Amino acid sequence: MTGANKLRIAVAGGGLLGRLAAWRLALGGADVSLFEAGELRRPAGACWAAAGMISPLSELVHSPMEIYHMGLQSLALWPGWIAELEQATGTAVRYRRNGSIVVAHQRDSSQLDQFQQDLAAVLGDTAAAELQPLNAEQICGLEPDLQHFTGGIFLPNEADIDNRHLLQLVLAELQRLGVHLEDKTPVECEPGAVLLRQGRERRGFDLVVDCRGMGARELARDLRGVRGEVLVVETREVCFGRPVRLMHPRYKLYAVSKPDGTTVIGATEIESEDLSPISLRSSMELCSALYALNPAFAEARILESNVNLRPAVPDNLPFVRTGEGLIQANGLFRHGYLCGPALVCRLLEAVRETTESVVVQ
Repeated sequence: MTGANKLRIAVAGGGLLGRLAAWRLALGGADVSLFEAGELRRPAGACWAAAGMISPLSELVHSPMEIYHMGLQSLALWPGWIAELEQATGTAVRYRRNGSIVVAHQRDSSQLDQFQQDLAAVLGDTAAAELQPLNAEQICGLEPDLQHFTGGIFLPNEADIDNRHLLQLVLAELQRLGVHLEDKTPVECEPGAVLLRQGRERRGFDLVVDCRGMGARELARDLRGVRGEVLVVETREVCFGRPVRLMHPRYKLYAVSKPDGTTVIGATEIESEDLSPISLRSSMELCSALYALNPAFAEARILESNVNLRPAVPDNLPFVRTGEGLIQANGLFRHGYLCGPALVCRLLEAVRETTESVVVQ
């Protein structure tokens, strides 16, 4: 498609899902406009605050099997998509497939044992290849900064990505591809049109793709917000080569080191739509967890404390809903970087079936 024959598509929402969708649609030949209520260079949603883990195995015990399969599909997609981004931008994407480690202190060892048993029961015959019990020496060999732990589990087939770096590179590629970018522009979505809330201007398109997350509640009324809290700390004393999860009686805690010397630590989920600043209790528990991973974190500097709502529906599964002139993609919950590419593929297929004129990339 060229010139006037290009399909005009509006993508609402400039988070991870919206960016990836706009990118792949533009590669497929569409004339794409991307609308973001906040700032595209620093989006306010969970995509910016996230740790960027791509961990289907870690989620398998507590998530529907479909999340696991979508995660495996995304693990297969990410390397090719990253290679395209690197070739187009001339910049290396900070992506690691070094696996992840799950550890627990001696007093919580029963939780680690239970996690291993539950995961092995679900994996069946593939368990031996997918999870490897670790003793103290093996933990130290993989992660020297976890020398205080005597037992753990290695999940070799998991990955992580520097999410903020990725978001900036995709934005640069959208600009290069000629995608029309409009930030600080909240919109309402209608079949075949977007309504700009600020000036009440209505713009027509051949198709509207709604990827607004929590901003889409007027259309996806079954959405709920799940609070996530993270701290970003800076230290040169501790650096992990892969995501680390700490088994805890109340929270599922994770820590991910970034190339700039920062470490992101968070609790997986809190069933609340409260967007107030992080509580003293949560801050103390997250800091205590970091200290428990390695006492050298005591001298780390807290750079950020972030609170965000993850969009979820009752079954906690991402969805693509198709209507005349309007497609909704939403519900990534806490699985944005894990399920994002797989959900975009479903979205592209829905676009292709609806328009029969966009090449799926």
